[in-house]
Amino acid sequence: MEEIESLNTPESEGYIYVREAAAMETLVQRIGAAERVAVDTEADSLHNYFEKVCLVQLSLGGEHYLVDPLSELDLTGFLEALAEKPLILHGGDYDLRMMRASMAFRPRREVFDTMIAAQLLGIEQIGLAALIERFFDITIGKGGQKSDWSRRPLSEEQLRYAVNDTRFLEPLAERMRGELSERERIDWHRESCRAMVESTGRDNPRDPEEAWRIKGAGRLTRRQLAYLQELWRWRDMHARRANLPPFKVFGNQQILDLLQWAESHPSVPLHQGPKLPRNIVGSRLSTLEEAIARAAGMAQAQWPELRTFDRGDAPRTDCKEQIDALRGECVRIAKELEIAPSTLAPRAALEAIARSRPRSLEEIMESGGLLRWQAELVKGAVEKTLMR
Repeated sequence: MEEIESLNTPESEGYIYVREAAAMETLVQRIGAAERVAVDTEADSLHNYFEKVCLVQLSLGGEHYLVDPLSELDLTGFLEALAEKPLILHGGDYDLRMMRASMAFRPRREVFDTMIAAQLLGIEQIGLAALIERFFDITIGKGGQKSDWSRRPLSEEQLRYAVNDTRFLEPLAERMRGELSERERIDWHRESCRAMVESTGRDNPRDPEEAWRIKGAGRLTRRQLAYLQELWRWRDMHARRANLPPFKVFGNQQILDLLQWAESHPSVPLHQGPKLPRNIVGSRLSTLEEAIARAAGMAQAQWPELRTFDRGDAPRTDCKEQIDALRGECVRIAKELEIAPSTLAPRAALEAIARSRPRSLEEIMESGGLLRWQAELVKGAVEKTLMR
């Protein structure tokens, strides 16, 4: 493992940029000999509708590699070797989902997620840069966060930024593993990481009937939802055509502002309405006018329904007292453990538990979607507040 003392030296800035078969062959051999591998990815979701992995960063045994998946490299051997090694990631949910979607990659060994570790240790600032500064007193730059990683060539600044995403992960994981063991939370972490990995292996396709319900939709009337649905579909169509993230075509707040104006001015032409972004011209403008007209002419029977909650998730007045009591107990437990209440049990989970009134540990896990360690910790609170 790379010595902590060497992490802030100029020598530690070196990395190998893997774009050719010979370098890839060497990397596969190094992975095969490594005990574990730190992994991160860079994708292009801020710049493209059809997002993909554009760079894979790896650190192992004090060496740092940047793999370019957009080159002509055969990644088969690399992915096979990587799948057979214990991995270290930070916020690995996104990386593993992207690697599965772009490369059909699935890890077969254990994963140690440093973000999950930070949550279980009760650390408030759980970003990677904050953790590196906390544990090693080293400040790393954030200059590449909004880069377009799909463009080539990548700049030296981008590559230096990218390598720092894995450079510190192995020593960081060792420090955090020690603290988790000291506080007898290592089993919580193992279970949480296993659950995260399992969730990334499941397909979660967007429900077309729900995808358009952006943040703020819950405050809209059914008539306004008709406008929202049409405007969202209009934006999605043009984002796909241009391969742009939807927010670069028309922002969510712009949609909400426009639909409220359109609903209250049904007879006013769009060109007399609010000022539109400069990119809304030509076919984008004409199809926007058509979308507004469709919403305005939609029969009431066709207006979208207000959101209904799965499993009766809408809070009910007949169990509000029990929900509040259970949540209060769990907040107390979380405070004693020095972790965030949402880490112990999300609010939605507690509401589901209060409604179902589980009688056993397994029923608590099933009704609230909790892991075993979470259910074991809240079981006493459930018995105290719901089984009286």
